[in-house]
Amino acid sequence: MGTLQGLRSHGGHLGAMAGFAGYAAGWAVLRHRSQRPRPAAPGAWELLLTATATFRLSRLMGKATVSRPLRAPFTQVDSPGAPAELNETPREQPGRETVGELISCPFCLSVWLVATFTGARALWPEATRTVTGALTALTVSDALQFGHAMMAKHAER
Repeated sequence: MGTLQGLRSHGGHLGAMAGFAGYAAGWAVLRHRSQRPRPAAPGAWELLLTATATFRLSRLMGKATVSRPLRAPFTQVDSPGAPAELNETPREQPGRETVGELISCPFCLSVWLVATFTGARALWPEATRTVTGALTALTVSDALQFGHAMMAKHAER
């Protein structure tokens, strides 16, 4: 990797970090302007729902074949991944490389999603609990599907 390419990559990452800081600040401003009382600290159940929902939505957005059209302008498919998932790499084009890296990486997406769920919980706790609960149910459903497939393969042997 050349020096200039390395600088561009850092510039893109710095831009993403600045974008995230602005995004998080936007949630704080919305919460402040709503004049809602300060939300209670989340309990263990709320944290579990948020973590599970963040996990599932980051995989759905960053890897699932069904969400490929959202990533297509920024990534290229390398190979099939886990069931119903794709392995992708960012397109090496200015302005697209960093975005491609962010939207095809479940770990990278998780930071943005947990900020979204946290901000949404402060403004709309019931609606956010419904969404995180639904995504948690989807995660459990996926685990059951995988378990069923493994048991079926074992029974065929």
